[in-house]
Formats: sequence, structure tokens, C-alpha cells
Amino acid sequence: MIELTELMNLPCAHGGAVGSARLRAAPEDFVVREWLGFEADGEGDHLLLKVRKRGANTMWVAKQLAKMAKVHPRDVGFAGLKDRDAVAEQAFTVPVRSAVGTNWVGVTGDGFEVLSAERQRRKLKRGALKGNDFMIVLREFDGDIAVLEQRLQTLAAAGVPNYFGPQRFGRGGQNIKSALAWFGGEGPPPERMERGFALSAARSAIFNAVLAERVRAENWNRLLDGDVVNLNGSGSFFPVATVDDTLRERCGQIDIHPTGPMWHGDSLLSTGAVAELEAGVARRYQALADGLAKAGLEPERRPLRVPVRELSWRIEGSDVHLQFRLQRGSFATAVLHELIGNAFLADTPEADV
Repeated sequence: MIELTELMNLPCAHGGAVGSARLRAAPEDFVVREWLGFEADGEGDHLLLKVRKRGANTMWVAKQLAKMAKVHPRDVGFAGLKDRDAVAEQAFTVPVRSAVGTNWVGVTGDGFEVLSAERQRRKLKRGALKGNDFMIVLREFDGDIAVLEQRLQTLAAAGVPNYFGPQRFGRGGQNIKSALAWFGGEGPPPERMERGFALSAARSAIFNAVLAERVRAENWNRLLDGDVVNLNGSGSFFPVATVDDTLRERCGQIDIHPTGPMWHGDSLLSTGAVAELEAGVARRYQALADGLAKAGLEPERRPLRVPVRELSWRIEGSDVHLQFRLQRGSFATAVLHELIGNAFLADTPEADV
């Protein structure tokens, strides 16, 4: 059995943790705001709602909105999942034809409040956002503040390994356990969403392990012959048989990144030594790799590095207040992992898309 602690025992890229701190002493210590990258259309058959939630997960809020609107839950759209144990501002769409009509501002429910509502042409789809803005408080930081600030400057300049955080694997690793049971012959989870979580956790485990090997080899942030390259902030990928000086320069400027596989089978897009490394890591998780190969998934890649944008901080006594922006699909714990030793092992809330 693969344990969550094993999956999250991942190497740091910038010299190891510089201290320890209390995470999520209260939901207000972990605030996330979606960055959609677009404004409401101002017209159309949907309403784009901005919702603030506390102590409620995204699916719960979506179901409550559907109940209030007297529509089917599938008619409520949202771009990303946000954890229960945080304060989050995120977008939902509901049909204008709902029971509430256009009178959503000020509507409240268990753990949430609607802040704004504007006309929108299309229902929000999963992944339809640019990223997330985080405000995180590290309580009772125990370490050298000067070393911490130096590390933060490094993260702002160099980015961090783009690890999946513990949320991807579920509470106590439940999603990975579900995948192992499924692939071991017990059958798939009954709900479609649960099946998706299981497949995603299995792919994330192999990706994290590949990235960990590249971090140990100190080449997670530079291109190798045979890499598949991602254009920063986009879904664009292209294979590179031989790395030239132009590509090295662009990688150094964080314009492009090397990638790792979201496992779907042995037909890798990478070649040479990179493909050998990726296949070798997958063999360590043979049950997951075999199950994913039978699942009929499309080939996908994920950048090994993520920039930490608009990073700022202030120190108040023993507390450290952080603000930064990550592009969609990246986890705040990947940033915290480079600062404090308990980031991945603590049950920290996230925003993962």
C-alpha cells in the first residue's frame, strides 16, 4: 500500500526548509482568490457570481446554489475546486432563468455569501481561469528571518518545483487508495467524480516522483535533450530532440519549462534519457502505471517548474504574511515546501485549478 507520507516525502530544490511554522491556525490564515483573467460579458443567459466561502467546499456550495435556483446541479458552473478549510473567493455561473433570477447579490447559505452577480454568455467550465492569488499566514515561525527573506527572494526569481500538493491525494490519501483498489480488481468507484479523483491522484503520484528525481539531479529547471517543453502559462508543448542556446536562454528566463508526464501509458512524448527516467520511475509504481494504461486517457504533460508571481511578505512578530500568485493547476504548498518543513505533511487547504 502506498501511504500519503511516502508520496509527499519530496525533495526541496533551493536548499531545504528554513524553519517551521503553524499552518492554518484559522481559515483566515489561508485566503485564495480566483484570477479568472476575464470580465463578465454583461449579457447572456447566465449570471457570473462571485462567492466568498468559509468552511465549505466547492461542490457543497454548487449544490446549495442549485437548490436555491431550483436547477439541476449540472447547470451550475465553476472553474476550480477550493478546499473547505480556507477563505476563498471564487466564481460560479447559474442560469438567469433560475428561481432567483438576477437577485443573487447578498444571498447567503451555510458557509458562503454571494458578493456580486453579472450577466455572462457561457457557463463556466473546469479550468477556465488563469490562476489563483494567495494570502497565507505562517504563525509562530521558528527560524532565521534573514535566511527566510533570502529564500523568498530566490523563489520570486527562480520559481519552485511544480509538485502536486496533498489535497490531490485526498484526506489521508483516500484518492490514491481508491485508485489502487480499482486497479487491483475491486472495480471503479461508483460516482464519476470519484473515478476522476482516483485517476488524477494516480497520475499525480507518478508525476511527483518524476519531478522529485529531476530535483535530486538538479535539472528540474533546465532543459535536457529529449525533453517536452511547455510555453509558460499556456497548454502549448513541443518536443526537443537537441537543446540549443536559444532554448537554454528562454528556459533561464522562465519563458519555457521542461515537463513531466501525466501518465497514460508507455507511449511517452519524451525521448532518450528523459524517457528512460520517466519510464523507470513509473515502474516503481507499476500498479498505478498499469491501471492508468488501461483507462484510455489522453497524453498530457505538466511543467516541472512554476513561477511565483507578485510575491511579497511582511513580518509581524513571529508571524509571516505571504502574498503571491500561481497559475492554474499549481499548489501553494509547493511554495511553502521550500520554506518550512511541515508544508506537505500538514493538512493544508489548497486551490488546485
